[in-house]
Amino acid sequence: MLTKSYTFDDVALVPQFNNIPSRTEPNLETWLTRDLKIQIPLIPSNMDSVIGEELADILLGYGSIPIFHRFTTFENQAKWVEKYKTKTFISCGIQPNRLVETQKLLDLGAAGVCIDVAHGHSDRMFKIIGDLKKSHPKKDIIAGNVCTAMAYHDLVNAGADAVKVGVGPGAACTTRMVTGFGVPQFSAIMECAEIAEKLRIPLIADGGIRDSRDVVLALAAGASTVMIGKLFALTKESASPKRENSNVPSGWESKYRGQASEDFQTDFYGALKEKTVAEGIDFWAPVSGTARDLIEKLLGGLRSGMTYGGARSLKELQRKAEFVEVTTTYLHESVPRKT
Repeated sequence: MLTKSYTFDDVALVPQFNNIPSRTEPNLETWLTRDLKIQIPLIPSNMDSVIGEELADILLGYGSIPIFHRFTTFENQAKWVEKYKTKTFISCGIQPNRLVETQKLLDLGAAGVCIDVAHGHSDRMFKIIGDLKKSHPKKDIIAGNVCTAMAYHDLVNAGADAVKVGVGPGAACTTRMVTGFGVPQFSAIMECAEIAEKLRIPLIADGGIRDSRDVVLALAAGASTVMIGKLFALTKESASPKRENSNVPSGWESKYRGQASEDFQTDFYGALKEKTVAEGIDFWAPVSGTARDLIEKLLGGLRSGMTYGGARSLKELQRKAEFVEVTTTYLHESVPRKT
């Protein structure tokens, strides 16, 4: 018997009784990891075309934490850590030969590390979590990506302090189309959240976020935070390359790319790795505006959504959440239209 799974477009939230007098009242603080609380549930993706110093500074101003990407030299990562100290996470893969570099970056003062691979449910992932927990037991470890409750459970058992959930929903990701594998993001979040509620280890919903509606749905389904790539990449302060284009309203375009794209693989490794194919794309799109404008728009929509859910906190939003399955015409009925 096949299991039915849902994307964000397949579901909607049912409004609940509300006794919150103002949309400015909901508290947005949440847990990034088991021991680290942040003030907003938004995290830019740890990708080379997303996170850089300008965006990191803005994020810290909102009380969140930047996670620097791993697709650069050790020297650049060290400079990043020296600037932000315990106010940043670094990233690493699961290659044993890079373990010492990761440990050195933690020694320099990084708050923790995000072990970041496309398919995080593996023995090599368990091994590196164990090695880092043994050498740096007081540093937080975020591990991912996974999309099943069993995988989430296994990473927590291995020692993860937070787990990234999402395989294939990103705007620049083609994993599902290339391999046939992946679970629709809403269901992946909800199924992992059922275990997260018992194990008390936060999950990060990574990928598939297009607007504040998706943010509300992901958090209501049980995510503690959401990681966002494309939306942040298209802001003025992102690390993505920019070029002028008089044909778009902002006058500028931004380049966004997946880390498994041929464009990135060629830049970073010289070519696609032997016996592999690309599992991502690159594209140029109009710069949308400032990162602050984006954050305020997403947080404003979230606060409004929390009042519809009768929730003063994200935990209350999750506790009261009542979802319904909707048809494909639901979204058509939901958007402004002249005819």
